[in-house]
Amino acid sequence: MEFAQSVATAPVKIGSRSFKVLHVGKFYPPHMGGMETHLQALCGELQKSVALRVIVASDDRSEAQEILSGVPVDRVPTRLMLASTPLCPGMVARIRNSDSEIVHLHFPNPMAVLAYLASGHTGRLVVTYHSDMVRQRFLGAMFEPLLHLALRRSSAIIVTSPNYLDTSTVLARHKSKCEVIPLGIPLQEFGLHEAKNLADVRERYGDRIVVSVGRLVYYKGFEYLIRAMQNVRGTLLIVGEGPLRRKLSKLASDLGMADRVIFMGRIDHPLLVSCYHAAKVFVMPSIQRSEAFGLVQVEAMAAGLAVVNTQLDSGVPYVSLDQQTGLTVPPRDPAALAAALNRLLDDDSARAAFGRAGRLRAEQEFSVDVMAARTLSLYDKLMVSPG
Repeated sequence: MEFAQSVATAPVKIGSRSFKVLHVGKFYPPHMGGMETHLQALCGELQKSVALRVIVASDDRSEAQEILSGVPVDRVPTRLMLASTPLCPGMVARIRNSDSEIVHLHFPNPMAVLAYLASGHTGRLVVTYHSDMVRQRFLGAMFEPLLHLALRRSSAIIVTSPNYLDTSTVLARHKSKCEVIPLGIPLQEFGLHEAKNLADVRERYGDRIVVSVGRLVYYKGFEYLIRAMQNVRGTLLIVGEGPLRRKLSKLASDLGMADRVIFMGRIDHPLLVSCYHAAKVFVMPSIQRSEAFGLVQVEAMAAGLAVVNTQLDSGVPYVSLDQQTGLTVPPRDPAALAAALNRLLDDDSARAAFGRAGRLRAEQEFSVDVMAARTLSLYDKLMVSPG
């Protein structure tokens, strides 16, 4: 069965379904990460309409079965970590013994693919293809034949943006099975803020705040943003932790900007939302395709912020559109970043217009209920099609 390669324009009504769905992910919250946050949000909505279970790796050799906000989660013991991939042999039997009509894998996660192929499960297979294996290129090349085998067996492949579908060499061989369903979040969690927190942030950092959120890792491009801030009159708040914290902090200090580049670390949700609302601009300076979507852009758009992002061959410039919800600049270009930030900081009218358009785009395309409805619509099509 072939599916359209465009985004659905409107959600379908969610009703009760009699079929069962098994989601196989890498980890699940409280283990934090982009895929984990997505899996939690999606399954939290889907469990209202289908009988659903989640299988993921445990953070260690222990196992656990728990119900989190109505979602049954089975954490399978991790025997070994190899190239950031948890090896969990126990996943094979759990998939094999599942009576679910649909198995829904989340990739990149080689263990999930291997476990599914070894399980011999005969139900329909759906794969959410979050991104290519970018950094582990050698291992990715070795694994690719098995990935293609799983994708050939799949009934449908969910891709999070048309941009990624058009630029992935892996997906090029399976386009007839691909359907674009963008990621979504609970937008209401970012629309309201605590007035005291907001006032505290502005009192401490001023009224020309630029905010950026993400793990401090190589592909986020924070070093270029820090250099850009040399030519921006304002204060940068960087929310997040990661292995590059010390290096980036030293760069800011060496450039004489330790007082204008503030590393917030990991903060609680109410303070994060207040940082969004206290800021004038959100910036995502990512430099590599490893940034496949940039979900924090949606958080910022839900808070009414104009966005500065980079022209990557991924879903990043699809989420926030150049000259519509913000500005898009070349990656690895501090001068272009500075120019875009200065333009938005200085132009109240343009900034407000981009913010309004961004909030509307988030509501129409990137809410969790729209994402869940589109996913359920896909499931429905699969269940009425010949197996």
